[in-house]
Amino acid sequence: MTGSAPLHLAAALDGAGWHPAAWREPNARPAQLFTAGYWTELVAEAERGRLDFVTIEDALALQSARFSGPDGRTDRVQGRLDAVLIASRVAPTTSRIGLVPSTSALATEPFHISKAIATLDYVSAGRAGWRVQLGRPGEIPHLGRRAPVTLTRDNRTSPEHEALLVDWFDEAADHVEVVRRLWDSWQDDAEIRDVATGRFVDRDKLHHIEFAGRWFNVRGPSITPRPPQGQPVVTALAHASVPYRFAARAADIVHVTPLDADHARSIVAEVRDEQDRAGRGGETVQVFADLDVLLAGTTEAAAARRARLDERLDKPYRSDARIFTGTPADLADLLLDWQDAGITGYRLRPAVLPDDLRAITRELAPELAARGRFRTDYTATTLRGHLGLARPANRYATA
Repeated sequence: MTGSAPLHLAAALDGAGWHPAAWREPNARPAQLFTAGYWTELVAEAERGRLDFVTIEDALALQSARFSGPDGRTDRVQGRLDAVLIASRVAPTTSRIGLVPSTSALATEPFHISKAIATLDYVSAGRAGWRVQLGRPGEIPHLGRRAPVTLTRDNRTSPEHEALLVDWFDEAADHVEVVRRLWDSWQDDAEIRDVATGRFVDRDKLHHIEFAGRWFNVRGPSITPRPPQGQPVVTALAHASVPYRFAARAADIVHVTPLDADHARSIVAEVRDEQDRAGRGGETVQVFADLDVLLAGTTEAAAARRARLDERLDKPYRSDARIFTGTPADLADLLLDWQDAGITGYRLRPAVLPDDLRAITRELAPELAARGRFRTDYTATTLRGHLGLARPANRYATA
């Protein structure tokens, strides 16, 4: 990736925004968080800015500041709508932007996920993606399929828990592999739809995937024909070596959380090394940096916004990603600097919705476009097209 290549931009949508006090801001709409209109308006705004895609956060447990379980707080947004269903609802109201819901790999069945994301690809005419995540220990009691695990940020480095995390990420990799095989289990021309002969489908072009592994035994085929993109775009967030290995093995986009350009350079090198180890050296794997963003017209105004938000908390907000506080032009400088370190795109997390999303779409994106580093209009109709990813061949198709 050269330093003059156009950037890819995505927005991560979650509740009223990524700052825990966002729902208390003047332009926030906490009473509408569980309405379809709220989400369609946010995604329409992202499409207005010509962003590549939006991700929609989800989990199978209530939001919590604790890694291992509920925190008991009542001063923060609690509860979510289902991300896949939000994306499917939004799809007919948009035409170009990619839609990437999140699901928890350890708490869902790959057969169900393959069908859901394939359906999203159909209703969006080829704009579906999937952000696969492990899930948190707090989700386990809600499913009843695994023994509860006490896993905190403090004890995750113990040998026992490190081994558990390796197992979990290996299971997630198999989860993704099953989903990908099911997407390919129908060849592109399996549907005949010939009224005269009465043949709707060519059974020879439907394939049993026969996946037999440690965690899954799935015969297939899917009940949904191959998605319009062939393979919807798979993304994964990674913070350390084991998840880098998983994401480089399973995903088309690896979301990472560097603190500066040098850190970004070292992360990209590790991801590329893991990509080679996984036998994917010849494939295009994008590396996106995640940033929480809190924007204003001046650096001082942005700092004042952050201070006002933090005053509503018992301690200043911290994130797993760098929190950028400043102007859209300053953010553009940072994005281009990190691109030189090998970052190909960015998933920006608006601190407050809709305020920071509008700053991204109406100020940052035009600023990058004026510098010749971001699109002024969409040139593709699918998410793979936006990202420069070719439509893959079906692994089961015969010559």
